[in-house]
Amino acid sequence: MFKKNNYNPENQPKAWLFLLPSLVIILVFSIYPLIRSFAMSFQKGSLINMRPAGLENYEKILSDPVFWRALKNTAWYAFLTVPIALILGLGIAWIIFEKVKHKSFFETIFFMPYVTSTIAIGIVFRYFFNGDYGIINYGLSFFGIKGLNWLDSVDLSMPTLIIFGIWSSLAFNIIILLGGLRNIDEEHYKIAKMFGATDGEIFRRITLPQLIPTMTFLLTVNIIGAFKVYTQVYALFAGQPGIAKSAVTAVYYIYDKFHIAGRPGVAMAATVVLFLVILACTFIQRKIIKKVGE
Repeated sequence: MFKKNNYNPENQPKAWLFLLPSLVIILVFSIYPLIRSFAMSFQKGSLINMRPAGLENYEKILSDPVFWRALKNTAWYAFLTVPIALILGLGIAWIIFEKVKHKSFFETIFFMPYVTSTIAIGIVFRYFFNGDYGIINYGLSFFGIKGLNWLDSVDLSMPTLIIFGIWSSLAFNIIILLGGLRNIDEEHYKIAKMFGATDGEIFRRITLPQLIPTMTFLLTVNIIGAFKVYTQVYALFAGQPGIAKSAVTAVYYIYDKFHIAGRPGVAMAATVVLFLVILACTFIQRKIIKKVGE
């Protein structure tokens, strides 16, 4: 009798041949830079003349108050921007899905900021937040509130950045959540309405549980993106991390050390620390979501 071999695509040489271009790109642009960054974090000097430094770079960043401020600001930005933007995005997506006609038109409007340059949007927001003639202060004047110095205040730099970050995150969240809402079987809603369920009960017992996978994806992507925030800072504060570095973030700190100060070893040490922080936060987040899902 002949022995029947089960087909396994992983054992097909042709499959690996087709995967080879992608694997090479991942190796060159993802794996190698990660290994190179880790190696450079134990070196000092310029890029063309690096020499061993041991743990010196890590000692420098861990004793640098600006680095700790950058981590603190990044954490505040991530843990405030992500949940607020997700909740607002969920509310807007639900309203569009349930109450609004011509949904495709509104989807296009909400998605436009996502495909627009962050630098361009940041320049517009600089005018919005301008302390002298900005539209934000103009709107506050109708409520008898004195205009605030949004961009040139140590205390308001981070709130301004967080507001900008929330607005920037909405477009992507809304589009993805609308896609998740469309994937929910309409029969669930019909049966619930037959038994007299209210809109609130339908949302809590049907819509929200069905959106858990979509929201998990958004939380993971947004948390990682928030910890890597840089462009928003650069655009909003005209290339500076706020007054007296009040809005400095982890990636801006890395950029400053690498390109401005010319200390790539210190920058790479900060990169490794940031990578470990993102890895830990993502792991904890997925564990919490898994427990909630159970």
